[in-house]
Amino acid sequence: MIDLNGKVVLVTGTSGGIGAGIADRFALAGASVVHHRGLSDGDLRTSAADVVRQAFSRHGRLDAVVNNAGVQPVDPLPDMTVEQWQSVVDTNLTAPFAVTQAAVQYLPAGGSVTHIASIEGTHPAPGHAHYAASKAALIMHARAAALEYGPRGIRVNTVSPGLITRPDIESQWPSGVARWQAAAPLGRLGTPEDVGDACVFLASDLARWITGHDLVVDGGVTARPTW
Repeated sequence: MIDLNGKVVLVTGTSGGIGAGIADRFALAGASVVHHRGLSDGDLRTSAADVVRQAFSRHGRLDAVVNNAGVQPVDPLPDMTVEQWQSVVDTNLTAPFAVTQAAVQYLPAGGSVTHIASIEGTHPAPGHAHYAASKAALIMHARAAALEYGPRGIRVNTVSPGLITRPDIESQWPSGVARWQAAAPLGRLGTPEDVGDACVFLASDLARWITGHDLVVDGGVTARPTW
């Protein structure tokens, strides 16, 4: 088990299953976890700065950030409104940008930022044009941030999960679950803990020379040929 005793980690979006799983795995590794549900409406940069400053003030340090908060509505592209598009982009892309920009003022050399992206950043699904585009941009933001914050010793990566289990998913979407299980070489859906362990690894010294990387956590489904 990775030892993160003495480290402080800010995790956004902890009210959801994946966020809760990420927070739990960091706590299990010994880190002090600052939970945050999401940024308030209004000026994202000001809101993000307040969240990060409060996290630092509470513990006197900040070692890692996981930008997990996100939304995934289903809106067919031909009928998608600008407001629907912008809402997803604001939550999934602009908020992580703002949190990251605020956090690097407090992160020490060796600190890390991890964005939760998605395999849809490279493999879009119908009805998810705004979601897929936001996640693709999030992956590129991490690479750009890794380039510019690397001289400070700060690492920035992404974790791209596949289909993650949640309560009632099999009854709500039986055909999708069945297709996923048939396609995934490891034969199952992922768990929030699978995502959390990837985040813990990237925040640890074991990943000290890893930055600008997209760690895919999908049970191998994207290795499946589509032709």
